Amino acid sequence: MKQVGEQQDTRPELDDLTIVDYLRRNPGFFIRNAKHVEALQVPHPIRGTVSLVEWHMARQRNHINALEENISQLLDQARVNEELFCRLLQLQSNLVAASSLQDMLDRLHRWARQIGLAGANVRLFNDSWHIGAPSGFTHLGLNRQAFEQLRIQRLGEQQHYLGPLNGPELLLLLPEAKSVGSVAMSMMGGKADVGVVIFSSRDPQHYYQGQGTRLLDELALILPELLERWVERQ
Repeated sequence: MKQVGEQQDTRPELDDLTIVDYLRRNPGFFIRNAKHVEALQVPHPIRGTVSLVEWHMARQRNHINALEENISQLLDQARVNEELFCRLLQLQSNLVAASSLQDMLDRLHRWARQIGLAGANVRLFNDSWHIGAPSGFTHLGLNRQAFEQLRIQRLGEQQHYLGPLNGPELLLLLPEAKSVGSVAMSMMGGKADVGVVIFSSRDPQHYYQGQGTRLLDELALILPELLERWVERQ
């Protein structure tokens, strides 16, 4: 039993949501209590405590710094995309001007050499193109069943593989290539089912998983259309 003069505290317990809700419904709170707000101290991991005003300004500075970093990243990406677009446009124009299939493949190979690679090769699945004798294109043929194990191990469900290949894999894809350290290999066509284009480098670290594939995406789409100028699809 409470003693005489002892009062029962019936005020509701305040929690974060209650306080936030009150401040939202009373936007003039900070104006009416400006002096008290300025005197409030907020815990700080380094300085111990700071004023609420300092804490708010620090948050604003961090927010501005984050925005500036995001803008800088967007600008960098825009420059990269512009460079990729120009490089792709130049390559496409060069390939379109080819006078024969071999000329087109030579142009693709020279372009790869110009950007510091060992070369570029195209392989076409035998069951997707008419490349049997006497077409003269038999050297481009790739047996789909023989390639399937490599596809499962290296690409899985992905369209691109970037990294090293072992001896048997290189013998299957690039039997005449020498000193291949790493490759960028892409399945060609809208359904990724007509063949592969392979860019090779002598540097084992040049290509690795996680690199951007925007240029490869575009090339994998346009190359089959260019090839159809010289090779008939099945």
